[in-house]
Amino acid sequence: MNADHGKPLGAVKQFFFGAGLLGRGLGIILRSPKLLGLGLVPALISGVIYATALFFLLDYLPELSRSVTWFADGWSEWARDLVQVLGGLALVGVAALLGVLTFTAVTLLIGDPFYERISELVEDRFGGVPDAVEVGFWPSLRRSLVDSLRLIGLTILVGIPLFLLGFLPVVGQTVIPVLGGAVGGWFLAVELTGVPFQRRGQRLKQRRAALRANRPLALGFGVAVFCCFLIPLGAILLMPAAIAGATLLARQSLGHSIEAIKV
Repeated sequence: MNADHGKPLGAVKQFFFGAGLLGRGLGIILRSPKLLGLGLVPALISGVIYATALFFLLDYLPELSRSVTWFADGWSEWARDLVQVLGGLALVGVAALLGVLTFTAVTLLIGDPFYERISELVEDRFGGVPDAVEVGFWPSLRRSLVDSLRLIGLTILVGIPLFLLGFLPVVGQTVIPVLGGAVGGWFLAVELTGVPFQRRGQRLKQRRAALRANRPLALGFGVAVFCCFLIPLGAILLMPAAIAGATLLARQSLGHSIEAIKV
């Protein structure tokens, strides 16, 4: 990945450059009320669904915590209580990881035409896509669904060991959340760049390859989005900005200009 002046950036600078793409996406959205309106509707719908799910998770968390720590029923009271607390924290951590990623997938599916339009308008500001491939609504929706299910499946496979590691004292409450944020950030970067890569006729395999070649850049963007999505209402309010930023990430990863065309 190259900087605007053609000088290669180090991994740390790439990471922060990638995080800055979310800020640039937010700037684009705030200067365009039309884009903001397009992106908020599907995010609001998903927000209601996930807020309800969060309410029930917190309401039943003590029971769920006792259920996943059944092996400690015969332990002394202090040891059993400690394990149950750790189990509850592990459940919340995995739920946050899965919640952010599935929220993104569901919102993208609900708002596929909206986010397609946002991404297209952002691309036009930076020179467009000369080799754009026209994809119909239903084929695009089907591809998005298949790719999202694959990513969610991978997230669940990763989430299981993270859940188990969450029982480790200290490490489970410090190192594991950071690792979970990095994993979640990577999957978010892959998920959110689906629209601009589809516009170029590239599927999940090519998308992952392009982002792997720019891993620090993609991680910087994805981790920034992941952290913001953990803030109450953050996922709803920042979804349009995340789409705009992901479009810039895709362009940068593919070597396309992210310097606005002056007219």
